[in-house]
Amino acid sequence: MKKLIHPMAGTIALLTIATFWFSTALSELVGSKETVIAVKSAIPWGFVLLLPALAATGGTGFSLARGRRVGLVAAKLKRMPVIAANGVLVLIPCALFLASKVKAGEFDTAFYGVQVLELMAGAVNLVLMGRNMRDGFRMTGRLKARRQDSPS
Repeated sequence: MKKLIHPMAGTIALLTIATFWFSTALSELVGSKETVIAVKSAIPWGFVLLLPALAATGGTGFSLARGRRVGLVAAKLKRMPVIAANGVLVLIPCALFLASKVKAGEFDTAFYGVQVLELMAGAVNLVLMGRNMRDGFRMTGRLKARRQDSPS
């Protein structure tokens, strides 16, 4: 069951964060003020899906690792504290702050500064989670590792 839950929960988490990121970027680039308000107000509600998916991914991942700390497992385990800290210390507070700013109609320097920080931190988490997914595919044989001596 863990072998089914882990990749499903990880995919849901990655897709949820990607949806947050791309919705934010698109609303800021080509959307109206109302679109930005809708996106920034909806993102905290997405935590209802995201947080259980992340918890399930982490819990099943640690269980599947069974104490191993080498190779691709070690690489995935090194990324997890960064992903978690980035989410808890940067992304969640940013999302809540931005939702409160749009509710108050405040599109000021602080709003846009935090918006940039959120987009950068979100991009970092997308890259790290994508690498964890890639390594998971390699571990299960769904993706073959590129040989070091072959041209890229």
